Amino acid sequence: MNASITARFAAAEIAGLQGFSGVTASAPYLGSRQEKYGRKVANSLEDAIRASGLKSGMTISFHHGFREGDKTINLVVGRLAEMGFRDLTLAPSSLLACNFPLIEHIKSGVIRRIYTSGMRGKLADAISHGLMEEPIHIHSHGGRVHLMDRGELAVDVAFLGVSTADEFGNANAVSGRSRCGSLGYAMVDASRAKTVVLLAEELVPYPNMPASIRQDQVDLIVKVSEIGDPAKISIGAARMTSNPRELLIAKLAADVMEHAGYFEDGFSMQTGTGGSATATARYLEQKMRKKGIKAGFALGGITGSIVELHRKGLVGRILDTQSFDAVAADSLATSPEHWEISTNFYANLTSKAAAVDRVDMVILSALEIDLDFNVNVITGSNGVMLGASGGHSDTAAGANLAIVVGPLIRSRIPTVVKRCTTIVTPGETIGAVVTDHGIAVNPNRPEVAARLTAAGLPVIPIDDLYAQAVSLTGEPRPVEFLDKVVGVIRYRDGSVIDVVRQAAG
Repeated sequence: MNASITARFAAAEIAGLQGFSGVTASAPYLGSRQEKYGRKVANSLEDAIRASGLKSGMTISFHHGFREGDKTINLVVGRLAEMGFRDLTLAPSSLLACNFPLIEHIKSGVIRRIYTSGMRGKLADAISHGLMEEPIHIHSHGGRVHLMDRGELAVDVAFLGVSTADEFGNANAVSGRSRCGSLGYAMVDASRAKTVVLLAEELVPYPNMPASIRQDQVDLIVKVSEIGDPAKISIGAARMTSNPRELLIAKLAADVMEHAGYFEDGFSMQTGTGGSATATARYLEQKMRKKGIKAGFALGGITGSIVELHRKGLVGRILDTQSFDAVAADSLATSPEHWEISTNFYANLTSKAAAVDRVDMVILSALEIDLDFNVNVITGSNGVMLGASGGHSDTAAGANLAIVVGPLIRSRIPTVVKRCTTIVTPGETIGAVVTDHGIAVNPNRPEVAARLTAAGLPVIPIDDLYAQAVSLTGEPRPVEFLDKVVGVIRYRDGSVIDVVRQAAG
């Protein structure tokens, strides 16, 4: 303590201000080098949880960058259950089939509410059949950020898995052992959660750069043995396909992109999840070379096919909010024109600018498309939830042309239907539907229909696609539901666009 400084302040007699009481009074960790450098690092996950201030009834969040290979959500929620936490709101960016252990934690009362962009597998089936007392909230990727920013989804503690971090919290997932690539979802949680806990596979020397998550966002760090399996990122919805029918649809989708009116030098694009959607990029190279053009940028969830076009000089820059395979993750680590972006930057309609608003054409998958071009990506033909909203409604709204791809029928069940079981994306934002039996163009896009017809593509009314589907399968029986609402579908602006009722079967 410097007595002369204290005396000077006392003499000034400035009311309401605190007097200086020593360098370490407000920063006690400055007392030693060891404490100063290691003050954020917890000895165990339990210690990190206790230090986070988490209490029963609070909200916790996670990212799903490892998709089916995720090992963070189950680990943390399992530990919270052992420690006696209850009535938590679970708010991950999405849930996958690998998260089925959460069923028991819902039954035991550890988890009371869920916000997510979607879910699959046993967990989705159980919730569809009435497992939870309260309905889950399903939002888009951009809609999730919107709900955070307006205060409805206030995250108390974010648990974020990273492959490497230094002792201060600079972290990424492009170095180290288990790399998922972009941490676009986690970047949002790191900037908005009240407390941020990193689960890191490896602690590396300071400063760990590039830093997807920065030291000024991180409260606690705990070293864990494994955060996820990168080999399982590109399975399920993010798989690459060799199915001939899906490849035929992908080729037709590429034809639509070529002739719809936006295929000019510097155009921009996004290809979503689903076999046909991810495969569309494969068919663009020849078309781009023939016309002597390249894309200015590609956006969204990034696959090896997009990276290959980038490496060949046919895509200028990549804006990556989620890496769908190891090729994309490696490119993010090495290419100076492959950029990691948050989902706020990507798709939040109330951010100061969303990248989806700069996209010319987006390829999107669907479980159902109805005669008004509304799209369902959540519920299957039995009414059970098995998909995710993801960036579907975000990109459909922002892009100059949204192209939905899917087979006319799946396993003797029509994809083109009179009315979607669940509406996730409103038809007014969809430009064209591409199936293996033809292409339907939304009547609100007559200029696109004229261009595709002039190019000799098989353009037919959506009513005719529906008639073809019914002639092959017969009129589908209505899905039976009970009265209980098990899911609330939130549009990207937070409004309720539909609900999911409890499956009867």
